Amino acid sequence: MEFASPADLSPLPQAEAPRDCPLCPRLVAFRHACREQHPGWWNAPVPAFGDPDAWLAIIGLAPGKHGANRTGRPFTGDFAGELLYATLRKFGLAEGEYSADPSDGLMLKGAVILNAVKCLPPQNKTLPIEEATCRPFLVAGIENLPQLTTFIALGKVAHDSLCRTFDVPLAKAKFGHAARHALPGNKRLFDSYHCSRYNQNTGRLNAAMFEAVFEAALAARGHS
Repeated sequence: MEFASPADLSPLPQAEAPRDCPLCPRLVAFRHACREQHPGWWNAPVPAFGDPDAWLAIIGLAPGKHGANRTGRPFTGDFAGELLYATLRKFGLAEGEYSADPSDGLMLKGAVILNAVKCLPPQNKTLPIEEATCRPFLVAGIENLPQLTTFIALGKVAHDSLCRTFDVPLAKAKFGHAARHALPGNKRLFDSYHCSRYNQNTGRLNAAMFEAVFEAALAARGHS
C-alpha cells in the first residue's frame, strides 16, 4: 500500500520528517513492528495539522497508537481528539464536523497542532533523547508560522520541549494546569493537562478545565 509523505499532507511541508525518518532507533523499530501488524495504518511521523497562518499552536506529546499513528492526523481516531476538537470548534478555532477520520473535512482556523515527538513511542512514553532528537522539527514548525503568538502545551513533556525550544529554564517555567508563562519574542505559553483518556477518566481533567485554558489564551490575545 502506498502512502503520501508527511510533507504532502502538512501545512508546513518544509518542517516535516521524512516518512522513514531514521533518527530514533527505538521508534524506528516500533514503527516497523506496527507496519507488520497493521499494514493499512499510517505508521510514520505524523505531520502538523492546521492553519499556516495560525496565531495559536497546540503542542501535543506524540501520536497515539490507535489515533494519529493509525490515521495520520494528530488526535484523530482516539479518545483525546474528541475533547480537543470539540473545544476547538466551540471557540471558533475549527470548522466542519469531526468524525475521527482525516477525510472528514474538518479545518482549523487560526490554530495548528504540532507534536513534541512525531513518531509513536512504545507505551506512549517518549525518552528524553527522542524528545531532543525530534525537537528540530518542532523548531522548524514554529519558525514557519509567522503569525504565531500563543502556545497551549498538553502535558509536561510538551511543555518541557517547548521551553527548551525557546531556551527557557524549566526552573523558571514550571508546568501546571492553567499556568501561564512568558516566552521570548512576546510569545506566551499556557499549560494544560493532556486530554488523554486516562486524565479524563480519572477526573484529573474535565471539559470545563480544558476549555478554561483556551478561554485564557483567547482573552490574552484580545488584550495584547
